[in-house]
Amino acid sequence: MNETTLEENDSIWYPPGGILIWLIVFVEVITFCMGIGSLVYDKTQNPDGFQSMQKLLHREFAFWNTIFLLTSGFLLAIGVYAKENKKDKQFLYCMLGAILFGIAFLFLKSLEFYDKWTLGYTLDTSVFFSYYWLLTGFHYLHVAVGIIILSIVLLNRKTITFVNLEAGGIFWHMCDLIWLILYPALYLIR
Repeated sequence: MNETTLEENDSIWYPPGGILIWLIVFVEVITFCMGIGSLVYDKTQNPDGFQSMQKLLHREFAFWNTIFLLTSGFLLAIGVYAKENKKDKQFLYCMLGAILFGIAFLFLKSLEFYDKWTLGYTLDTSVFFSYYWLLTGFHYLHVAVGIIILSIVLLNRKTITFVNLEAGGIFWHMCDLIWLILYPALYLIR
């Protein structure tokens, strides 16, 4: 890492990862919150219908997916700390673990998608399943992009700037945050 780059960006006015990633996070979180807010509103209009559809979801899968994403985010945070302290082997293992837990999330979510699809619960089955497919599908794409970003970080681990590492980490933690809002809204709150 270049010392002058670190000093230039080490200001209270310069956010970790750069301003662009925070604009992306802001737009994405607002977009998801609007979708989830709409889901919650529509749920109040037809609570029995939503509850009957909600019972068809795999709460166990969602629980394990939450564990996978939070573990991945934890490993990433440890990895960023390791990189900052020049512990290259720890950084490598943490990044590999973060990516593998992200892939585990996608795999388990794919099984859930396959199950819903083969049982005939598609986008046009009900209003609830429209929300389910749109919100979880959009989140799934974000996690897939996040894994690509983390893989690029891992492949460039020798030369990556700390700002780019932080930006990748911030994007990944945004995926965690969105899932932590989606999980109760879709699977838990009756």
